[in-house]
Amino acid sequence: MTKTELKEKALSLPLAPGVYLMQDKSNEVIYVGKAKKLKNRVSQYFIDSVTHSPKTRLMVSKVDHFDVIAAASEFEALVLECSLIKRYMPKYNILLKDDKGYPYLRLDQREAYPVLTLAPKVLEDGARYYGPYGGRWLTQKVIDTLRLTFKLPGCGKSFPREIGKERPCLNYQMGNCDGWCRGTPDQAEYRERMEQVEALLRGSWKPVAAKLREQMLAASEALEFERAAQLRDRMNAIEALGQKQLVTAGRMADTDAIGYAQTEAKSCFAVLHYVDGNLVDKDYELLPLAEDPAEAVSALTKQYYLTRGAAPKQILLPMEMEDAELFEELLQQQLGKRVRIRVPQRGDGTRLVELAVSNARQEAERITTKEEKLRGTVELLRQMLKLEKQPRRMESYDISNISGTDIVASMVVFEDGKPLRSGYRHFKVEDLEDQDDYASMRQVLQRRFAHFLAGDKGFEKAPDILLIDGGVNHAQTVLRELDAMGVHIPIFGMVKDDRHRTRALVTPEGDEIGIAGNQSVFALIGNIQEETHRFAITYHRKLRSKRVKGSSLEQIPGIGEKRRADLLKRFHTVSAVGEATLQELRTVLPKDAAMAVWQNFHREEEA
Repeated sequence: MTKTELKEKALSLPLAPGVYLMQDKSNEVIYVGKAKKLKNRVSQYFIDSVTHSPKTRLMVSKVDHFDVIAAASEFEALVLECSLIKRYMPKYNILLKDDKGYPYLRLDQREAYPVLTLAPKVLEDGARYYGPYGGRWLTQKVIDTLRLTFKLPGCGKSFPREIGKERPCLNYQMGNCDGWCRGTPDQAEYRERMEQVEALLRGSWKPVAAKLREQMLAASEALEFERAAQLRDRMNAIEALGQKQLVTAGRMADTDAIGYAQTEAKSCFAVLHYVDGNLVDKDYELLPLAEDPAEAVSALTKQYYLTRGAAPKQILLPMEMEDAELFEELLQQQLGKRVRIRVPQRGDGTRLVELAVSNARQEAERITTKEEKLRGTVELLRQMLKLEKQPRRMESYDISNISGTDIVASMVVFEDGKPLRSGYRHFKVEDLEDQDDYASMRQVLQRRFAHFLAGDKGFEKAPDILLIDGGVNHAQTVLRELDAMGVHIPIFGMVKDDRHRTRALVTPEGDEIGIAGNQSVFALIGNIQEETHRFAITYHRKLRSKRVKGSSLEQIPGIGEKRRADLLKRFHTVSAVGEATLQELRTVLPKDAAMAVWQNFHREEEA
């Protein structure tokens, strides 16, 4: 279907809740979305592309046709959306990665000597499953911790078949295992410890610790001090373990705090798990940039808990979820428990969310390279300026003169957010006797684009945007000049604040786009402004220095042949005279003459 046909079909949709499925030419589902009103939501994709992110524009460009499924209610649409995303895993949806998995612990008590193993998913095989956990590494760490705490075998031998066949291994010698391959302790003791392991996995560590305390006291009264010491050590280990570890993501946690942060190029979704106010675990996922952070948090939160089949008593979010109540209802249906979702406004909840956001930001910044940050900043600038394409090549212009003398201009080029010094150019403004920034800028831009139209080397590339030092009048001046030449390029004036920093960009029509609120864009434009000014000033000083040095010292009022000779005898060269301080000049000349010489070489600083 053509874009016009897609638009017409979207405008014919009903104002009803439902789900839409975007598909490409091969009929692959590339995006699934939910809408309160199908007509309004779907038509946005095919009407206003300027405000879309590059990812959305790319997705829309791949759409060949789409289908919709009307729903009886918003809740039914939510359930359907979650189901279809899980089924199709569309390329352009914000998705949690499946490759790292969220494994479980498996324990089959029907075996003579049951063993904890790692399982990728729950099966209907009669075994008991605990979890899910944050990843394979964390799950294996849980197994190893439990094995060492209860001194269970980790050698891989099969009991009771291999009991008594070999000497105990190094784990027994190091005290990490009770040597079950010897036949002592017996099978009954082994099963008792595995029951304690299960209790600990269910979160019931306190009864296990209490029972061990009873056994420890009984052994002590029976003067079995070695056994009492062993029971004491195990009890202490279990208490420590139960208080701070072995908490499965979402199942035993009573509170989860969600954090989300974006750099210029990456985003991170983080979940902090709390039990009784104590932080016990953290999950995070690094993702591409999202067009709408609130939409990303909503989509990722739904996938996170529905994938795991577990959730805490409350979920704290950093921003509002549009359909939070519907998702609470869905969780209650699927998990059989009431889960509260809220955005805290004050108190401890706010602190927990702030910590989650901080964790997300740190992870996103850690993985974002300098080049990615620059590309992301350029994309942010595109969005702020509402440009059709990224301004990969930006040219900036500035005029420099002192009292109308040695008028020069600088052309500075930035590509992909970095200075392209091979593209820098100087212009010496000609045939202007008085200081006139507008006339100077007209002349410079006319000359630059005359070279461009002629295809001259060094000027053959056109910029994506022009940045002009000055406000709306400067932008209008350049626009009129380029229109007359038939050159059409977006033009923006750089509006300064009271500290001479660019606080906003302004169009020739007078529309201001504030940039001070976005740190990365503010820094980029500030860098361009400073580089343009520096390059202009450097060239102006060079020209002026040549003119001053080429003149005779005798032309300075109060300096004759004798005083000129005295100066050169003391400083050797005219350049050295120009670099001398006023105090140094006064060691050779009278006060008034020294001042005249110093002012001759430092008019620019005075100005």
